[in-house]
Order: sequence, then structure tokens, then C-alpha cells
Amino acid sequence: MPRPILLLLAHPALHRSRVNRVLVDAARGVDGVRVCDLYRTYPDFQIDVAEQQALLAEHELIVFQHPFFWYSSPSILKEWQDLVLQFGFAYGPGGDALHGKSLMSAISTGGAEEAYCSKGHNQFTMEEFLRPFEQTAGLCGMRYLPPFILHGTHRLSDIEIAGEAQDYRQILEQLANPRTDLGNLRRERMNGFGAGLAGEVGR
Repeated sequence: MPRPILLLLAHPALHRSRVNRVLVDAARGVDGVRVCDLYRTYPDFQIDVAEQQALLAEHELIVFQHPFFWYSSPSILKEWQDLVLQFGFAYGPGGDALHGKSLMSAISTGGAEEAYCSKGHNQFTMEEFLRPFEQTAGLCGMRYLPPFILHGTHRLSDIEIAGEAQDYRQILEQLANPRTDLGNLRRERMNGFGAGLAGEVGR
């Protein structure tokens, strides 16, 4: 049996996306992966907390896939975190429902990789920008895996995007393999899976 993976997709206009739409289509073909399109499932932002908590309980690995909006995520993913990761469920006394599970970010960004460093346009590394997600995992007793980051999406051709999607699928297949030791992956450096993601509505 494959390791169960819950992919939470947060893209406000997926039908216009050149990148995330192709990536999630590739992910849907991986045995063990369940995709939850948050904007499609909850267009009114009325997130069913009990439903989402039940999904978390059923899966060992959670993937946050989204474009990199203003150095963070689209708003529905923040709403999801605020509501679903409740005190007493995800952290605090008795909040051990996620202990031992894993969290991974799959990010797309229009900026080139060199823009994300102390001397680059964005002044900070992707590792630094993703610290809130890493700390969220830590607070919830989860391991934070190396992210999949796709840089420079504006300049990618359709063929290049298809190649990145194939890489993404192979990574998810590796993660779904119960023989893959996620504890060792945690010790890999940022971008340990190769490639990268990034975002705006068209990504």
C-alpha cells in the first residue's frame, strides 16, 4: 500500500494557470495522492473543519501546493491553517493529532532562483521565507520536508513545464513509497529534490 498523501491545492484561478494546473494534473496520477482543491471545495471560504481534520487523520504526508503570493500563500491556505489547525487538535494539551506526520511545500514563483538571496531582488532566501511553514510543522509535531520549488515560471516553455511536472510526479511517487525514509529526507538541504515552483495567478 502506498503512503497516503493529502495534497492541498491553493490557487485562486487554476483554469488560468500555466504551471500549477499541469503540476496538479501530474500529481493526480500518483497512487496514494488525494488532491483537495481548496478554492473549488470552499468557494465561499466556509471551510468544513471537521472534514479537513478527518482528512489529515487519514494521511501521513501533507503537501501545500500553491503559487508564492507576497512571500507567502494565497489567502485560503492561511484561512485553512487558522481554522483547521486548532488548539487541542494540532498543538497544545491533547493536540497530538498530527504528531509524526510530514509536511512539504510545493511552491511556484515567477522570480529567478538568484533573486532569492541576501544580494538578490528579494533580499532573503526561500528557506527564510518558508520558515513560518517550517515552524507550523514543528509546533504540530510534524517533520518539514525539503520543498519543491519551481523558479522563473514566466520564462518557462510548455515543454519545460511538462518536464518539471514529470519531476514533481516522480518526487511524489518516491514519497508515496512506504520504503522511503522521510526522516532522512528531512535532513536534506533546501531544494533537496532539485527543481523549484513560484507564483501569481498565471502560475
